[in-house]
Amino acid sequence: MNRTIRAVVRAVAVAGLALGLSSCSEAVDQVDKAVDETYEVTYEVTGKNVDSIDFHGGGGTAMEPKVESVSKPKLPWVKTVTLRGIMPAAVMPVAADPEGAQVACKITYKGKVLDEQSAKGLVTVGGCTAESPITG
Repeated sequence: MNRTIRAVVRAVAVAGLALGLSSCSEAVDQVDKAVDETYEVTYEVTGKNVDSIDFHGGGGTAMEPKVESVSKPKLPWVKTVTLRGIMPAAVMPVAADPEGAQVACKITYKGKVLDEQSAKGLVTVGGCTAESPITG
């Protein structure tokens, strides 16, 4: 049963990372090609019973970023990635545990927190997303 719950939660997590990118695709693609500047963000995930972490790792385009995954991460998990142009920073920890799970995530850019979220419960998905600092 835990495997089924984890599969469903993971599918929701990946869909959540892509959801914010589904509108205005042609205009976004044109801007993404024009803005070639890169920026670094650091993802941090803490918690209890975290099964996986999905994140934008820098590949792909702003409309279709490559989602990378880590299974059974050692916590606290910290990763710095280089993103390009208007690609949003996004990290999605997923946890499912009958005894309770906790997740917290944070995205920082040059020491400034762009987004920070936390959640707890039986099945927990805590996601952080932030727009590119290049755009603002």
